[in-house]
Amino acid sequence: MTQTADTTSPAVSFTGVVKSFGAVRAVDGAHLAVPRGETVALLGRNGAGKSTAIGLLLGLDVPDAGTVRVFGGPPARAVTDGRVGAMLQDGRPIRRVTVRELVTFVASTFPRPLPVAEALELAGLTAHANRRVDKLSGGQTQRVRFAVALAGRPELLVLDEPTAALDVEARRAFWGSMRAYAERGNTVLFSTHYLEEADQHAGRIVVIDHGRIVADGTGERIKSSAGGHLVSFDLPDDAEAEPRAADLGRLPGVVSVESAGTRGGRARLRTDDSDATVMALARLGAIRRLEVVPATLEDAFLALTRPRTPTGPRTEPRNEPRSRTWSRSWSRAKETV
Repeated sequence: MTQTADTTSPAVSFTGVVKSFGAVRAVDGAHLAVPRGETVALLGRNGAGKSTAIGLLLGLDVPDAGTVRVFGGPPARAVTDGRVGAMLQDGRPIRRVTVRELVTFVASTFPRPLPVAEALELAGLTAHANRRVDKLSGGQTQRVRFAVALAGRPELLVLDEPTAALDVEARRAFWGSMRAYAERGNTVLFSTHYLEEADQHAGRIVVIDHGRIVADGTGERIKSSAGGHLVSFDLPDDAEAEPRAADLGRLPGVVSVESAGTRGGRARLRTDDSDATVMALARLGAIRRLEVVPATLEDAFLALTRPRTPTGPRTEPRNEPRSRTWSRSWSRAKETV
């Protein structure tokens, strides 16, 4: 009996997925659905759970709880059927084979492979096709991993730090190839430490922190949810004239206190209503070198993954003494905002 292909299920589905290694819960109750044709960036600090999530997605690990599905079925089946291609960081070059020989061999293991010449061209390896893989530079070896990931003509392309070891020109060429492959209707999921790449090349960004998904949406949505603007200003030179971080966190519009600085330093406030925040600061007086800039994805990422204090907003630790002078100023200001 011929099995009917599933054309309606998401490309990727995580439902209540948990994966632990000893006492460490690497993935903690993850729920995620990636429709077909999307390009999704996976962001997180080292140890946040990105690599574990990718391992579960590829069937290299099995969840302790919950389910992982790829095109509606088990990940291992989708990989075996050639529907998933992966470019991972691990692995050493195979000795004494050429680039063309390696890609040809990998392509031969799949039911409907991409033509080898096309895979080499997309990966920028046509000129290096007859060179031995173990004689290539780090950046060229990374391109070989990309060509191998493309060899099976995958519908889902999983890329783990794909532009590591690539120079600026090679990174630009890589993303051009990735976009061209995605425009064919394929799904792409990639992890990266280059936040500007996620912002530029992903239609959707998923942020993982301590095994949990803490943000999921477009780059603009994530930047807005973490505070749309960053307000910074110089602090007084006198330690007794500094505001407390907790007081700054209670100003109108302030989402988090990025830094309360040290005397003579800078305070940085994340706000979703910069006009209200600036007006409140103006009432305090002695606000010097005030600057308001739109939030970047890096700003939002740091705000989302910075540890929280037990009783207040995300902030840096502070040990300097506080003054009654600023306390009186803040009391007057808070009465008017």
